[in-house]
Amino acid sequence: MTLANRMGQAANHVSRMAFGACAALAASAVLAAFPGAAHAEQAAAAPAVAAAPIPRAEGAGPPLWVVKDADSTIYLFGTVHVLRPGTAWGSDKVDAAFASASDIWVEIANQDDQAAVMPVIQQHGVDPSRPLSSILSAEDFAAFDKVAQANGATGAALDAYRPWLAAFLISMSPATNAGYRSEAGVDKTLMDRARAEGKTLHGFETADIQVRLIAGMSEEAQVAYLNHYVRHGDDVVANLDQTVAAWLQGDAAEVGRLNRLSTRDVHEDIHRAALIVRNADWTDQIDTMIKGSGTAFVAVGVAHLADQDSVIDMLKARGYTVERL
Repeated sequence: MTLANRMGQAANHVSRMAFGACAALAASAVLAAFPGAAHAEQAAAAPAVAAAPIPRAEGAGPPLWVVKDADSTIYLFGTVHVLRPGTAWGSDKVDAAFASASDIWVEIANQDDQAAVMPVIQQHGVDPSRPLSSILSAEDFAAFDKVAQANGATGAALDAYRPWLAAFLISMSPATNAGYRSEAGVDKTLMDRARAEGKTLHGFETADIQVRLIAGMSEEAQVAYLNHYVRHGDDVVANLDQTVAAWLQGDAAEVGRLNRLSTRDVHEDIHRAALIVRNADWTDQIDTMIKGSGTAFVAVGVAHLADQDSVIDMLKARGYTVERL
C-alpha cells in the first residue's frame, strides 16, 4: 500500500472515529470543537429512500437520555462508530425519539469527506524532522516495526508519522479483520436515516478540529498511546466486543470503564483531548439548544455520555435534569 493510500485510509479512520471510532482514540475505543464551529448540512434534494429497519436489541437496548425545559427537548443517544453488520441495536424508544426530532446532531456531519481531512492530517500527522525512530527507544521502535509489518507496512515506511497517527494506523486492522465496519456503525446508519427523512443534520465539530485536538496532545501522551497499541494490539477486538456487549445491555458504567483502558489509563492527556475538551464544547452547544425551542436528537460516541467528565455530568453541573429513558 502506498503512502497516499495509507494517508487516505487514515483520513477515513479519523473522520469515522470521532477521535473517533473514538470517541475514544482508536478502534478499541470507538465509543469516541469550539463555539461557532458547528455546521449544518441540509438533507439532499434528491428523492428520499426509506431506511431499512434496524434489528431490535434484546431488552432495553443501548442507553438513551433526555434533557428538556418548557419548549425544548434534547435526546442524547450514545453510539458505537463501528459494528459488525446485522448487530441488533434498535429500540422503540430510540425510534420514537429520532422520529420526533427535526434536527439531528452528530460529531462530524461530513465524515466521509476525505478532501477536507487529508490536508489537516498531512499537516499535523507527518513530521520528517522528528521521525519515530528518534522519539521511541530502540526496543519500542523494533516492536512498532514488527506490528507495522504485520499490517503490511514497515517501521521505516511510517517513520515520518507523528506517534498519534502511527497508532491510528496500526489499530485499524484487528477490528476490520474481525468484521467490524464503519458502514454498519450507528452514526452512519442514523445519518443516512436523517437524510432519507429530510431532517437537518448538524455536526458539533469539524474533522479539522478533531485532528488538531489529537495532534495537540503532548508528545509524551502520543508515545504512550502508540506504545499502548503496539503492546496491546491483540486486545483490541476483545475490548471492542466487550464494549459493544455492555452498550447493548445499557451498562453505561461498564462502557466507561472499558473506554478508560485505552484513554485515561494510558495518559491523562488522551482523556482530556478525547473527552474533556470536546464534551465541554458540546455542552455549550447543547445549552444553546435548550435555551431555544424544538426537539433535537444528539447521537455521539457513547463514551462522551458514559465515561468520566461526560456531557451528562457537565449538563447536570449547570443545573439541568438529565433523565435516563
